[in-house]
Amino acid sequence: MAFESLSDKLQNTFKKLRGKGVLTEKDIDAAMREVKLALLEADVNFKVVKEFVSDVREQCLGSEVMQSLTPAQQVIKIVDEKLTELMGGENTKISYSPTGFTTIMMAGLQGTGKTTTCGKLANYLKESGKKPMLAACDVYRPAAIDQLEVVGKACHTPVYTDRDSKDPVKIALAAKQQAERQGYNVLIIDTAGRLQIDEDLMAELADIKERVKPHQILLVVDALTGQDAVNAAKGFNERLDIDGIIMTKMDGDARGGAALSARKVTGKPILFLGTGEKYDALEAFHPGRMADRILGMGDMLSLIESAERNLDEEQAERQLERLKKNQFTLDDFLEQMGQVRKMGGLGKILDMIPGMTQAQKQGVNLEESEREFNQMEAIIHSMTKEERNDPTILNASRRKRIAKGAGQPVSKVNNLIRKYEDAKKMMKQFTNPKKARKNRMLRKLMEENS
Repeated sequence: MAFESLSDKLQNTFKKLRGKGVLTEKDIDAAMREVKLALLEADVNFKVVKEFVSDVREQCLGSEVMQSLTPAQQVIKIVDEKLTELMGGENTKISYSPTGFTTIMMAGLQGTGKTTTCGKLANYLKESGKKPMLAACDVYRPAAIDQLEVVGKACHTPVYTDRDSKDPVKIALAAKQQAERQGYNVLIIDTAGRLQIDEDLMAELADIKERVKPHQILLVVDALTGQDAVNAAKGFNERLDIDGIIMTKMDGDARGGAALSARKVTGKPILFLGTGEKYDALEAFHPGRMADRILGMGDMLSLIESAERNLDEEQAERQLERLKKNQFTLDDFLEQMGQVRKMGGLGKILDMIPGMTQAQKQGVNLEESEREFNQMEAIIHSMTKEERNDPTILNASRRKRIAKGAGQPVSKVNNLIRKYEDAKKMMKQFTNPKKARKNRMLRKLMEENS
């Protein structure tokens, strides 16, 4: 998980403060030293850390905190607010051209995942009701055009190519004309990258910017490269005046220093985070929600959004109706497990649940959970339709046969039936009008914060 080590250290620091009824200046200074070390170990820019800690310390020493009945909570609140401010404050959404046709130029160094991110962005825009086209303007890297075509096919997004031309400006202009002519309203331009920032790269990107006039220039940076990513962002911004940043490989970066430094160093917002290899693994970046996650407060709004985006509402309604009629079957249970996977799996859900500490998350063996999912799937598929529809008929001999067919011990079959019964009980809560009203309140809260 992104920010895992930082989250652990900050939560441990504040745990010590919670044990004190009154905070002294010495307590604040000791806590700020630990916060400073935690941020530096997370690879946050030194100047950013120095200014952040100074601001937090000054505010923590104010009378509102020192005289509070719950000073530790006040300190956490200040750190939460300052972390949110550091990462940009409010969520910044992608900007579209008022003309109705938007051109987005993607820039970045080689190896950042830029071409794959073009596909992820196209997928995200389609979910937002847009109709995107991709343009292959990397004319130097071997197989770059082929790669974008593979990405486009996977995302069901058309790709404009011109294999005879070595002029990226000409290709981009032609792609823009064709996209507009064919009724697309967003063109995503995949440009060439380099192993490092050099004059040729910047001159080419500046030429595309001048002649194609993209409405948005988005920079793709690799979170795993830490401060190198921040330095790259600074260099690109100075030459191109970028509009926003997409931070890739956040799922593999336990430190998160690049995300905490990029906004402060460049002055440009982080728009999206790449959180996995799949084409739907692109999340809008919400500074406040990310600060809450870092401090162990969870992220219920993102969890609700993920559920609404990935879960099939008609399917859920159908299951609830079947449950009311006592017709909830093992096939329905299998569908439920599939929907958890759609949301990114158990690990991603745990990251968003308030109050879940890293120790508690580590107590959940995600590999074992995934293996258990696969085992339950195999067991259900080893049953007859009659058995899946009515598990009450599963006597000892049937369970033995099913276990043998799935290559599992009978105890695994028994465990599956227990989980199925637990799921039925849990779902019955959602048929309660009070629970349904609570769900509507959560949805309203999400809308107000979007």
